[in-house]
This record gives sequence, structure tokens and C-alpha cells, in this order.
Amino acid sequence: MTESSTPAAPDGHVPLPPAERGGWLVALGLGALGIAVLVAALTGLIGSPQTDLPKTAPPALPAAAVTPVPSAAQSASVLAGAEARAGVSGAASRPRRGGPSGRSAARRAGGPHARSAIVARPSPAQQSLDARRFVDQTETQISTRWMEGFYPIYGTAQSTFGVNWLLLASIHRQESAFSTAPSTYHGLNFAGCCGGPMQFNVTNGPVTTWQLVSDSYRFGRRPVAYDHMMRTHPSIYDDFDSLMAAAHLLSADGAQLALNGAAWAAAYDYYGHDSTGVTYADEVLARAIGWSQHGFCINCGVSSAMIEAVHAAYGAPVLRALTVATAARVTRPKA
Repeated sequence: MTESSTPAAPDGHVPLPPAERGGWLVALGLGALGIAVLVAALTGLIGSPQTDLPKTAPPALPAAAVTPVPSAAQSASVLAGAEARAGVSGAASRPRRGGPSGRSAARRAGGPHARSAIVARPSPAQQSLDARRFVDQTETQISTRWMEGFYPIYGTAQSTFGVNWLLLASIHRQESAFSTAPSTYHGLNFAGCCGGPMQFNVTNGPVTTWQLVSDSYRFGRRPVAYDHMMRTHPSIYDDFDSLMAAAHLLSADGAQLALNGAAWAAAYDYYGHDSTGVTYADEVLARAIGWSQHGFCINCGVSSAMIEAVHAAYGAPVLRALTVATAARVTRPKA
């Protein structure tokens, strides 16, 4: 009896090797999860240094400002100040350093009624672009979390220089949409003259506007932590340095806690002595007064009725004077 050389059939109870499909699905899932975590870390959704900053509330509001109404006394006061500053346009008295406080230093810069009249004299083309830019800035939507880093700085600026923080915040909104404008923290603006959260001029001079007040940060206590803290000081790109300098400049130009004609004139000086500067000051003061009456609102628009009231009380007489002066120059016979 011979044995068959035919191989035995496979045992039917031997299990088949497991399918690899499940393992591949698990590996792909873990890979996708890792990529998602990496993207979140790179984009700041997790591990952002901003999460380390304490949450803060806006400073307490000063007393609510009344809606301005035209009066001969107010118009004459603002107009006289504007004409006096226009007569020495570009000549600035430097706020001194030292002394018991930044506020007193600002007041000593030429006497209690002095105006530093720091004016960049923008060209008509720049004025037109600025008019559009100011509208764009005020239409930008800002998050509450973004604003929290500015509140301690606003409070320090107010207590140091005696300037209403709502006026400072309104200019901050007007100039760089609370530092959200694309070029806020690098380079200069479209005109190639100004930079930083408060758009300080670093090209006029021989002593630039920024140089006049760049050391203002020395008068107040710097917060322990805030966004965009630069390594060297002063810097127009540092939030604290820039906002303190702006508050010092406004104080030197006569602004105090009251949101009145003096605040309007300081805002007018901040931009420049021209028709766009009138519109600028009208909007800045109207926004600040609205906040004082209804509470600080990051993304609320400026009431057109309030702008009209501010313009009638403060802007209109200055604009009329500018129009008359321009017409006189045009019709003046050539020598």
C-alpha cells in the first residue's frame, strides 16, 4: 500500500489572518488628530500667551458729559484758541520731563493756557485719504478680549496726565481702530509719516511729534503684562509708550477730564489745522461724549446727532474761519 503524494487539504479550523483595514483607519485618525493639534498651536488657538493675561474691565467712567449746545462764549473761546494755534503752526513747546507728575510737566510746557500746536500739515490728497480711513477704522469690529489689554493703560494715562480716558480711547479708535489696523505694529502708514497705535508722526521736525513726548511713559507705572510690549523703550509700537505719549500731548494741548471745547481743541491739534481736522475732532469728541452718557461700547457707532451738536458748538466756527482764510488767500492780489 503506497502513500499518496498529494498534500493534505488545509485544516478548516485554522483562522484566517485579520484584515488590515481597521488598523489603517486608526492610524489615519490619530494622524488627523495630531495635525489638528499642531495647526491649533501654530494659529494661537491653544497655548496663546494672551490667555495668561488677567481679564480686566474698563476704567470707571468720569461724570457724564452734557451734550454741547452752541453759545457765543464757547464758539469764541474755541475759535480764538484755534486761530492762536494756527498762527504758530508747527512750533511746539516741548513738555518737560521731571517734576512731581506728568500732568504738572505738561502744564508747565508754556503756561496753563499754552497750546503746543503740533501740526503735521497734511496735504489735500492725504486729507481725502484720511477721511476715508477714519470711516474704515470706525467700522472695524473689535473683540472684548482684545480690548482688555488697553484698559489698565487708559486708567494710568488718565490718572497721570489728567486727561479723560474716553477722549484718549476715542482717538485710539479713530487712528488705528484700537490697534487693529494692518500696519499698527510695523512700518509707517500710507502717507509714510506716522506709525503705532496712536499714529505718531516720526518724520516732521526737526524735532518730530514723537520725539516731543516719547518719554511720557516714565511718568506712569507700566502694567506688568499687556499685549505688544516691546523690548526697548520708548517705542511707537509699544501700547503703553504710545498711549501715554498721546495722553501727554492732549494734556499739553489743554485737554482735561471735561469733554468740552478744550477737549475738542486738543483733538483738533492732534490731527491738524484743516477741514479734515475739524471733522476728526467732531467725531472724536462726539464718540467720547456718547460713551460718557451711555457707557463704553467698543463697537457702537457715533451718533450723527451728537456729531452735529459737537460741530455746531465747536467745529462750525473754526471751519468758517478756515473757509474765510482760504478765500482770502485765493483772492489776494499778487504783488
